[in-house]
Amino acid sequence: MDERLLQIEEKQQLTLDPNFWSDSKQAEVVMKTIKSHKHWVNKFQAVETIVEDVEVLNEFQKEGEATEEEVDTRYEEAIKAVDDLEFRSTLNKPEDELNAILEINAGAGGTESCDWSEMLLRMYIMWGEKSGYKLSELHRVDGDVAGIKSVVLEIKGDFVYGLLKGENGVHRLVRVSPFNAQGKRMTSFASVFVHPMVDDSIEVEINTADLEWDTFRASGAGGQHVNKTESAVRVRHLPTGLVAECQQERSQHMNREKALQLLKSRLYELELKKQLAEKDKVEAGKMKNEWGSQIRSYVLDDRRVKDHRTNHQTSRTDAVLDGEIDDFLKAFLMNEGVK
Repeated sequence: MDERLLQIEEKQQLTLDPNFWSDSKQAEVVMKTIKSHKHWVNKFQAVETIVEDVEVLNEFQKEGEATEEEVDTRYEEAIKAVDDLEFRSTLNKPEDELNAILEINAGAGGTESCDWSEMLLRMYIMWGEKSGYKLSELHRVDGDVAGIKSVVLEIKGDFVYGLLKGENGVHRLVRVSPFNAQGKRMTSFASVFVHPMVDDSIEVEINTADLEWDTFRASGAGGQHVNKTESAVRVRHLPTGLVAECQQERSQHMNREKALQLLKSRLYELELKKQLAEKDKVEAGKMKNEWGSQIRSYVLDDRRVKDHRTNHQTSRTDAVLDGEIDDFLKAFLMNEGVK
């Protein structure tokens, strides 16, 4: 905390310079750094106050001015607050504070997997809305019969990427299929990829000569204008083969900007993976979209959702599919934090 308070003071001194806003991008980076340090200082001080309250209340109880039950209640609140702060402290990398791009792709299983992909999309949307985040759909390919083949979702808010980064991998569904006339138990798969959405605080250089652009008509809902003009864009980064698409906006210009930002995010994610590879931590990225590679199983008829990396599980399958996934996110981050 002493280091953070010092950083806040030093950065705030920079803002007093009359020319501070002459370089708006650099100024925004400084302001974001101040905001980040203040966020952690405020969190720490709030928990510190709760712990001090318990100590004071405990003294009152010894003097007969408070009950043991009151002390126990406040003590449990303090334990919960400390645990939450410990969990939040695992989000300590620069990219953890960024917005996130979440991609879902249907795997083996045909229509069943397309339907499962849409169920996952709904789960993450409900989680994001309950968490107070802003969500927008950047690209979508519907399934032939039901559900979705693929979707790209942008989620904006504090520490979204840090919270969701453990969702990377294959998600397995086991249920009695509504698409099977015999009512058989079916297994299907969908892969989830989460990327940090880079902003001006992170430098990603791209040579314009390395880019190949295409325009096309947007598919799906969006009104007559979206579908009749070639407003959707696709950009390919030739050296890596990475592709980004966006059909969110009516304006081709705005879609180009968003697609380029999405491409930068994927290039940044690629660089992060290279760094992880040097530390021998790339097993999760090698998983195939099929049996045996799943990170989490959702077994609906047995009422069980289990994360295979942390062994955290719950019988509240409906609640999980309604977006209550915080316990799974926390279990993964705490597990990673102690490695």
